[in-house]
Amino acid sequence: MSIGRIKKGDEVVVTTGVDAGKTGKVLRVDRAKGRAYVEGLNVRRCTIKRSSEHPQGGMIDKEAGITLSNLMPYDPAAKKGVRVSRVVEGDRRVRKSKAGSHVFD
Repeated sequence: MSIGRIKKGDEVVVTTGVDAGKTGKVLRVDRAKGRAYVEGLNVRRCTIKRSSEHPQGGMIDKEAGITLSNLMPYDPAAKKGVRVSRVVEGDRRVRKSKAGSHVFD
């Protein structure tokens, strides 16, 4: 897996599993575990204890991690998940779609 293929704030598409074909925004990436947390995808119900923030406690919906290998950056021009290459444009390195000319950074 290439370094920096998926970053926080990226729009991604899920390639496998229950949420296959769905898109969402990356909330955070855990490189040590190889997982990304995507808004509205892979949602689990968790119980929370009573606290000053939640005086009644109860159940909340929370995003669980999705393995990075099951995600692809979403190219809005191609309307699909694409592979990404890292190229130098000017004085900086950017992620560019291999299917088209969309720049992700």
